[in-house]
Amino acid sequence: MLLVGTCLALGSLLLTIINALTIKKPSKSRLALTVPVSVLIPMRNESSNVVGVLSSVDSQNGLTNYEIITLNDSSTDNTDTLISEYQFKSNSLAIQGQVLPNSWLGKNFACHQLAGASNSKYLVFLDADVRLSPDAIHSSLNTLEVNGWDYISPYPAQIALTPLEVLIQPLLQWSWFATVPLFIAQKFRLASMAVANGQFFLVKRSAYMACGGHEAIKSEVIDDIELARLLLKSGFNGGVAEGSAIAKCRMYQNAKELVNGYRKSLWRAFGSPLGSLIAIALLTISSILPLIYGLTGSFLGWIGYLALVASRLITALRSKSRWESAFLHPLSIALLIALICWSWIGKIRGELKWRDRKV
Repeated sequence: MLLVGTCLALGSLLLTIINALTIKKPSKSRLALTVPVSVLIPMRNESSNVVGVLSSVDSQNGLTNYEIITLNDSSTDNTDTLISEYQFKSNSLAIQGQVLPNSWLGKNFACHQLAGASNSKYLVFLDADVRLSPDAIHSSLNTLEVNGWDYISPYPAQIALTPLEVLIQPLLQWSWFATVPLFIAQKFRLASMAVANGQFFLVKRSAYMACGGHEAIKSEVIDDIELARLLLKSGFNGGVAEGSAIAKCRMYQNAKELVNGYRKSLWRAFGSPLGSLIAIALLTISSILPLIYGLTGSFLGWIGYLALVASRLITALRSKSRWESAFLHPLSIALLIALICWSWIGKIRGELKWRDRKV
């Protein structure tokens, strides 16, 4: 068992190094982008984010023809007021979300409505808690075109401040840096290895409409991965990019938000209860057992543990995420396993909610 765990850890390290060296990174062109671009921002009770996200989007460079479309999704705070009071420098449109139909999840329906309100060549889906650099959209679309892609998902830097955030959030990037051969997945359009983040997702409108868009994944809780898979299965090209230099996001403000956020979706992350059990077993064997054996005097155990620490540190350096918890990796994985189990308990009990809506 220890040998298997150490081999898995060393394999993760090797894959992390390869991905760190080969992952796409958005780079801007000297030429301004003249084709129409729509930035689509769904908002539900986002009063703390309205001004921040709109300010970062309203000051984009290198775009000569872009608009900002916001959707107020039945907010009960002053989100709508803040949107209407914001002094836009760019073309803008504020729409009110319709009543959520049965079988739809809230964000998916909001994105569907936003896409329907746009006729631009490029659609830029953006979460309200994301902050973009002035060249973020231009450089991302330039990278999309240079690579002949139909969509691109520049993965934002994940801001982590509280102890639980520091332990859990860096696992977001590490989970695919250490397990997915990005170059192969993107070259051969392997939908099973799709990586994406809906916080900042850019897609050609023609590809989005042809594959069915959010309507085709209306009940999927992990909408970003499913949208990327849908595009790949429909014959389109694209992939994840390292976007920490152009975008950043703090997903959760405290431990309670983090637990509830992961609880709503982790049950779906591995496909099925069996998939979750297999993932838990592999995580335990590769990320927890090596340190346990190491503490009992096993040299092989220390090799496995240090390989994972190195993998985490490389990922943190490449993605501008917190590096401190790399040395506490077994604890982070133990907490992740607990969150997976807690998510399944919530799913079985029918308790899962997000933004006051049942999942």
